[in-house]
Amino acid sequence: MAHWLYKSEPSTWSWDQQVAAGPAGTHWNGVRNHVAKKHLMAMEVGEQGFFYHSNEGKAVVGIVEVIRPYYPDDSDPTGRFGMVDLRAVAPLARAVTLEAIKAEPRLAAMILVNNSRLSVQPVSDDEWAIVRAMGGLC
Repeated sequence: MAHWLYKSEPSTWSWDQQVAAGPAGTHWNGVRNHVAKKHLMAMEVGEQGFFYHSNEGKAVVGIVEVIRPYYPDDSDPTGRFGMVDLRAVAPLARAVTLEAIKAEPRLAAMILVNNSRLSVQPVSDDEWAIVRAMGGLC
């Protein structure tokens, strides 16, 4: 299964809000980038990803799971974009900051390091394991 990273500004949608959504989760809407859209379209139920606080905090703080595959985003008046539903799985024992990710040579090719604007991005299996370990999850 693939792994992903989802970026959200905490003032817009925070990890605490994602957790509060409970097992029913919530939709991940508002994506208006065609590359990110393709990533959303590729997601399958059960795949997990990192929840990343962008701009404020700049850190991976938790793990989420896809609970509903790609479907139309009702907040998009053009009808071109869609969304998936996510539920919180677990917080990281310690947040993994962008600074720490950039300082780890094994993560030099990570999209988060090289394309900081992409809101939804794939994470390789190696990157997944390294960031989980940095966050205190084995």
